[in-house]
Amino acid sequence: MKRFFTLSGLVAGFTATAAQAQENLEIIGRPVDGKMGFQPAVTELAEDLQWLDGMILVIITAITLFVTALIVWVAIRYNAKRNPESASFTHNTPVEIAWTVIPIVILVFIGAFSLPILFKQQEIPEADVTIKVTGYQWYWDYEYVDEGFEFSSYMIGAPATGGTNQKSPEVIAQLEAAGFSEEEFLLATDTSVVVPVNKTIVMQVTGGDVIHAWTIPAFGVKQDAVPGRLAELWFKAEQEGVYFGQCSELCGLNHAYMPITVKVVSEEAYAEWLAGAIEEYAGIPQTRVIASN
Repeated sequence: MKRFFTLSGLVAGFTATAAQAQENLEIIGRPVDGKMGFQPAVTELAEDLQWLDGMILVIITAITLFVTALIVWVAIRYNAKRNPESASFTHNTPVEIAWTVIPIVILVFIGAFSLPILFKQQEIPEADVTIKVTGYQWYWDYEYVDEGFEFSSYMIGAPATGGTNQKSPEVIAQLEAAGFSEEEFLLATDTSVVVPVNKTIVMQVTGGDVIHAWTIPAFGVKQDAVPGRLAELWFKAEQEGVYFGQCSELCGLNHAYMPITVKVVSEEAYAEWLAGAIEEYAGIPQTRVIASN
């Protein structure tokens, strides 16, 4: 397997494999200044998580309003002016039963919905594409396990790509050469993970030095990359596009400059990209078109 570390190889990747895989793709999964809420959910896992969040928000809002109203009512009804002689009692059995049983019922209700979603995340299905991702200070290394090649992915503008972690005319030119815009600075990488749409992708996640975390909000996935351990996550993206994530575990000085770029493409585009990637990264000439899964 051939690793992709040299600056010349990185620059070539801007105009060849990476740019080709991005053609006509919409940028969907990215943070937007001034907006709140989740990124668009493009996997079943993300849809489940966002629905669960909304359901729990309704429950905790109702509880908060009830408790606030109860406090206000008690403060008004039982203040010193209205009750100059306070009552004395040691306990109230019905109230004690109620404040024990009701929270248990609420927690069981939440658990009945949250546990199946958790199990769905943790039960790894059979993969159509398996990718091993290793976090390093401060970049990601991706190995397409079944295809025999791997490459490293750096933020465009990072020192490894000739930058200084600062936006400059040179960095903007690199972004544009890779098919991005100035707005994607700190989000876009020189090489991207490319996967086919509507296929089960299994990511094997580990760390090469310290703990990192591989996260794509629009996919609803997040997994710590722990040195010496191999964890797994899975997703099935339902919409073609470009999606961004970040290392989500504080991993050192340049933690903020360790983004993730995933491009979800059609099966035909993936087969074409895969043929070029095998030749570029593994050094194996491709004389035929690789059939899509």
